[in-house]
Amino acid sequence: MRDIKKVTLPCGLPVPALGQGTWNMGESAGSAAAEVRALQRGIELGMTLIDTAEMYADGGSEKVVGKAIAGRRDNVFLVSKVLPSNASRRGTIAACEASLRRLGVEQLDLYLLHWRGRYALAETIEAFETLIRDGKIRQWGVSNFDTDDMEELRELAGGDRVQTNQVLYNLSRRGIEYDLLPWSIEHGVPVMAYSPIEQGRLLLQASVMDVARRHCATPAQIALAWVMRNPGVIAIPKTGSIAHLEENRASLDIELDAVDFEALERAFATPKRKRPLEML
Repeated sequence: MRDIKKVTLPCGLPVPALGQGTWNMGESAGSAAAEVRALQRGIELGMTLIDTAEMYADGGSEKVVGKAIAGRRDNVFLVSKVLPSNASRRGTIAACEASLRRLGVEQLDLYLLHWRGRYALAETIEAFETLIRDGKIRQWGVSNFDTDDMEELRELAGGDRVQTNQVLYNLSRRGIEYDLLPWSIEHGVPVMAYSPIEQGRLLLQASVMDVARRHCATPAQIALAWVMRNPGVIAIPKTGSIAHLEENRASLDIELDAVDFEALERAFATPKRKRPLEML
């Protein structure tokens, strides 16, 4: 098994290119124990970047993550997100403090604005910088920002300290390749890809299944390997199953070749024009 590939954030910190998402975790008490075990197995396998948000299960996801990382905090790169409705200066700080309590930690490694809302970006940045000064977060970033949003952000005081942009990206959602991904690469801002297997919908696509058979792999592994082909992209698939977790980890052992890329390109073509940023 290969070591986890790393992606370097603008601050110089390397993080795993394959992490763990937690969207839909914490919604059922009956599945919480399995979700905790899966996250812990992921940490053991080097998938130490864990992404959550105050929105997920109304904080329930953060509580599951908190249980999973208890006694393991030093081995985890912890990411959470503030809702845009909370993203005023005072609201961002209060939301972060609430997330810290649910997670049972003193500091987040990365705190993201979940998407743009009614509050001015400058106000949210000011709150992020206050949280850094107070030792409650190490770095900050954004989520669901299109190219014009990123350009506007970087023009603001402190906006050039953005560490990542978390967006929807997978074989069937390639719109960011037209302008946002090239912009991100040019400016050294890694993209964090959520729903990299399209919530399982890619697994039944004939072209993905064909490539998987060529590699004696699973469709999920092919979809993940494709997303991570770019050195500036981090994938954060979600699973509450240890078997699927280990399957995801093995995607790092797959090397797609020109034949694979051509087959996938025929089925999922590179965008030829600007598309509105997609979200789930």
